[in-house]
Amino acid sequence: MKTVKYLLYAHPYDMGGFPIRQPFPTNNVESIGPFILLHHAYVKVPTHIPPKQAGVGPHPHRGFAPVTFIFEGAVHHRDSRGNSSIVEKGGVQWMNAGMGVIHSERPPENIHEIGGIQEIIQLWVNTPAKNKMDEPVYIPLKKDDIPSFTSEDGLATVNVVAGEVNGIKGKIDGLSPLSASTIILKNTAKISLNVAEKHESLIYVLSGKIKIPGYAEVEHHHAVVFNIEDNTIEIEATEDARLLFLTGENIPEKMVAQGPFVMNSESEIMIAYRDFQMGKMGILIEE
Repeated sequence: MKTVKYLLYAHPYDMGGFPIRQPFPTNNVESIGPFILLHHAYVKVPTHIPPKQAGVGPHPHRGFAPVTFIFEGAVHHRDSRGNSSIVEKGGVQWMNAGMGVIHSERPPENIHEIGGIQEIIQLWVNTPAKNKMDEPVYIPLKKDDIPSFTSEDGLATVNVVAGEVNGIKGKIDGLSPLSASTIILKNTAKISLNVAEKHESLIYVLSGKIKIPGYAEVEHHHAVVFNIEDNTIEIEATEDARLLFLTGENIPEKMVAQGPFVMNSESEIMIAYRDFQMGKMGILIEE
């Protein structure tokens, strides 16, 4: 059974007027496997401006996969490759930015009719050097598109988005070995999760509380990072809880993350900024 390496608190930040919580990166933790950033946002969408002007406006990415998990509300994704898609609660938007894309993530027009709340996690997933200049790919997954399984006690549901968890395969194949899933626990639920060899692993607690055997109780807004030894994680819910479960192999290459780009050298970052300014990542006109 895996033991806990460290516990990371998701400190609140203001990201250009958009409130988020960030458990990593920190000054001491640059990345966990291929996962290089996690932002958790719980936002009441303003009513004094149109939804098209709320949320996160157009911005570029290159060299990694920005992934958005939607836990409440919905997100309208638009990008410079012509994609326009609304994904609702329980769905996921997985985008390999590759050589470069400009996208926005706004509330849909009906956001106030469905509760006026957006709760999302955006996860940045590093990609190998050989894939950083691939053509961009955008994959929207609705809740019903995501395979799931239930624990033996019937109190835990695991929704497998990418890779494989306990023999269930998700629809997304990462560009490096990884898995990503969401977990819904009822109070007293117990579940055992298998982790592949060489994968680093973590659980982020969005809400509720869980207990790690031999460790302690872990409250919401914390990420539990596990040691790489052994292959099984045991968790128990001490109240209803929602989790994000991630595993993946570290990519053994130099990584340089600056602004919205994640490359392998400082010069590649400079080229990314130049290409963006020259319009090589396209133009996004939101309609």
